[in-house]
Amino acid sequence: MTDTADRSAFRTCPLCEATCGLEIEITDGAVRRIRGDREDVFSHGFICPKGSTLKQLHEDPDRLRRPVIRRGVDDAGAPIFEEVSWDEAFAEADRLLSEVRAAHGNEAVGMYLGNPGAHVLGATTHTRHLIKALGGGAVFSASTVDQMPRHVASGYLYGSGASMPVPDIDRTDLFVCMGANPYASNGSIATAPDFPGRIEAVQERGGRVIVIDPRRSRTAEQADLHIPVKPGTDAVLLAAVVRRLLERGALPDDRLATFVDGVEDLRAAVAPFTTELAAAATGVDGATIESLADEIAAARSAAVYGRIGVCTVEFGTLTTWLLDVISILTGNLDEPGGMMFPHASHERVRAERPGRAYRVGRRHSRVNNRPEIQGEFPVADLPDEVLTEGDGQLRMMFTVAGNPVLSCPDGDRMDEAFASLDAMISVDIYLNETTRHASIVFPPPGSLEKSHYDLSFTGLSIRNVANFSPAIFEAEGPTEEDILAKLALIALGFGPDADADDLHGQVVTGLLQAEIDTPESPVAGRDLDELLAMVDGESGSERVLDAMLRTGPRGDGFGTVNGGLSLALLLANPHGIDFGALEPRLPAFLRTPEQRIDLFAGPFAEDLGRLADRLPEWADDDRLRLVGRRHLRSNNSWMHNVQVLVKGKPRCTLQLHPDNAADLGLADGDAAIVRSRVGEVTAPVEVTDSVMPGVVSLPHGWGHSKPGIRMGVASEHAGVNSNVLTDPEAIDPLSGNAVLNGIPVEVVPA
Repeated sequence: MTDTADRSAFRTCPLCEATCGLEIEITDGAVRRIRGDREDVFSHGFICPKGSTLKQLHEDPDRLRRPVIRRGVDDAGAPIFEEVSWDEAFAEADRLLSEVRAAHGNEAVGMYLGNPGAHVLGATTHTRHLIKALGGGAVFSASTVDQMPRHVASGYLYGSGASMPVPDIDRTDLFVCMGANPYASNGSIATAPDFPGRIEAVQERGGRVIVIDPRRSRTAEQADLHIPVKPGTDAVLLAAVVRRLLERGALPDDRLATFVDGVEDLRAAVAPFTTELAAAATGVDGATIESLADEIAAARSAAVYGRIGVCTVEFGTLTTWLLDVISILTGNLDEPGGMMFPHASHERVRAERPGRAYRVGRRHSRVNNRPEIQGEFPVADLPDEVLTEGDGQLRMMFTVAGNPVLSCPDGDRMDEAFASLDAMISVDIYLNETTRHASIVFPPPGSLEKSHYDLSFTGLSIRNVANFSPAIFEAEGPTEEDILAKLALIALGFGPDADADDLHGQVVTGLLQAEIDTPESPVAGRDLDELLAMVDGESGSERVLDAMLRTGPRGDGFGTVNGGLSLALLLANPHGIDFGALEPRLPAFLRTPEQRIDLFAGPFAEDLGRLADRLPEWADDDRLRLVGRRHLRSNNSWMHNVQVLVKGKPRCTLQLHPDNAADLGLADGDAAIVRSRVGEVTAPVEVTDSVMPGVVSLPHGWGHSKPGIRMGVASEHAGVNSNVLTDPEAIDPLSGNAVLNGIPVEVVPA
């Protein structure tokens, strides 16, 4: 049982990728105060407004604490849910899954995974076992509205979609930030507590910061130079930079040159992207393009970083690839102060050997024939897979910690698709716009009721660290891994009475057996029963974590390395352990077939040709283009149910440049209709020169006006769903990622 006496508990914040340390004061069994942990080895006391709201999230009366089953609809058409016991809920899940499979087969069952699952230890260790048990293969996730271009570019270049370089911002002389706003996001695919402070530190030590963004974001305001760029043309700008670098004679440094191929082929590939043509397409003048390239080339070190804004466009994968190409040409890949590869403590210890060629398209989506990427289909295809009749039609969905009705393309049709399902099972803490369609909702414990370790984000960290947080309060019900394990056992045919601990044990056993069978592992050849007897942890996910840490690169090898890492050692160090700055890892880290970087291992030459064909269109296009934006206090849609995060001036506004507002006859506070090819919304206007002319902006994740949701605070601050405007036919073909930025729209007074 978790101790609830008066005390201070230390915990890593799970609400964004920054992983800040928190000090939580407990009085009379309840949270009294939350502040930054000044002794945390990584965040050093930094905290943003989100971290202090874990108390409100924990105590939120709208948060589900027991399973609910849908029992029809009321007279207004809103769903009626009844709270039931866990046993009854699992029995109903068994019945529904069995009926759908019997009538339509495994292929009729799909799964959607939301990004909060990446912040939960139990979800990270156990979700894949449920996916495997379901056996249908129709998996969708938030990755194809967020980050899939980064995975695909890394897969082709480095041999693994998980090998993602991060900016070594603490040592760089030049930080170039494209399509990202770390002052609001605190970083993404770059785990860095107090990212704003780290940006300012670059300038304080004499370095420079350049931000490339259609909006003058808070990060752009801090920058030494802000370069506004026409939405969607990022790849054109970067291709012109690459062309300029090659003209200057930029080549990989002596170390990189020994294992990088394809540099000479770049010259012909980027030849069409002259400074003049790029300027006409991007809206960035030629002198600025050339000086940007020259400054990157001349810097002692440069971290050229791009994030959501460059991923959620038609050429997202090509843009991401070009960012890496620039780092390679200027000698800034895998070098201090450049873009480097983290070394997480739970990585597997394996021989330095070549891997297999990165592949996509092992399967294709049924309706639109789009390729599988990283084991999943584009989420833009999900409504078609549900609503289009025929063999393989999805009739049942599982959702884990997600709200695709608000966060995914063509939101109205996504809503229609979920409403039409024969059955739906959700693992979520809220009845939101998506889970209101569920047959059953299984609520996991709140953040303070379960242990925490960032398996996902220590692998993306700008410094090699490790932190573990034990649960502060006793959970009222099963944890994520218990729920997912039980559902997996049901899917495997063991019935609703199966014991989740059986799957937990299988996961740990399988992990250790693989290590025993691997010659390079620190426990190679050891006795399985001996190791199992030594595994520590109070829950299934903790036991998996302990096994991973102890067989990882810094582990104790189950007793063979004195002072090595283990769960027990992390528990003894509540402020975390710092293993130091990132270090070069190439070429040993490469998993490409010849352990070399082939710049054209993927279809990048072809995509550069497609990009070149678009240059005249962009130069002549004067349509308004929609981009998203993010606020520090509204990371995800479910955070809108916390009063302290949504209070104050409304943030779900349509930002419009004064010139465009004047042309359209709109003033601050007016209502405007925004139309795209697939939908329209009406939003209040905010006239501001923070967006460049020709650009309008709506934030992502709002629209809490659907009947039947149980999120009282969010409903009072409903806003509009920008993804009603997102076109499901507009995707990056290399990654399947949805195009959320640069959407052509019409704006008229309401």
